[in-house]
Amino acid sequence: MKLQVAIDLLTTEAALELAGKVAEHVDIIELGTPLVKSEGLSAITAIKNAHPDKIVFADLKTMDAGELEADIAFKAGADLITVLGAADDSTIAGAVKAAKAHSKGVVVDLIGIKDKVTRAKEVRALGAKFVEMHAGLDEQAQPGYNLNVLLSAGEEARVPFSVAGGVNLSTIEAVQRAGADVAVAGGAIYSAADPELAAKELRAAII
Repeated sequence: MKLQVAIDLLTTEAALELAGKVAEHVDIIELGTPLVKSEGLSAITAIKNAHPDKIVFADLKTMDAGELEADIAFKAGADLITVLGAADDSTIAGAVKAAKAHSKGVVVDLIGIKDKVTRAKEVRALGAKFVEMHAGLDEQAQPGYNLNVLLSAGEEARVPFSVAGGVNLSTIEAVQRAGADVAVAGGAIYSAADPELAAKELRAAII
């Protein structure tokens, strides 16, 4: 199972600083949507230039103009980009077309999708490299939120998937047990007192 750090910071400088601390312990460096919106495509290029050996994941959350948005992100240095599962099939197919042209990949983010299992199978058939079983920060803050809902959906869908939404040292074993291909840790790393140590401990917990 790969480990992905989600960098939900707002400046390229802060993102580069964090990435520099944790890169050796992670496989995928994700530029969170707020970072991409705040700093633009230059942030993608900066991270890729600093860490050319890592998979750089631009969390665009594209909802329309899939081929165009994917193309500009791949040209900027992204290896993976996200399209929302709620987008039209043609949007996802367009992004996949751009990904094939650049030998890159599209991840379909199932945030907000009620029937994640069905949609996961549909978008995999459209060419998604993998799907992200994702609960956003707002959803995680609601009473009764449970990561197991995402894990169960991933197990049932039987397609390559990542999990984002409460991955930390106490849950990462369950994420791996569910068969996830990628564990996405955000706040567990960037909000830690020692982000490098947090990333190292998460890496060590992956069997």
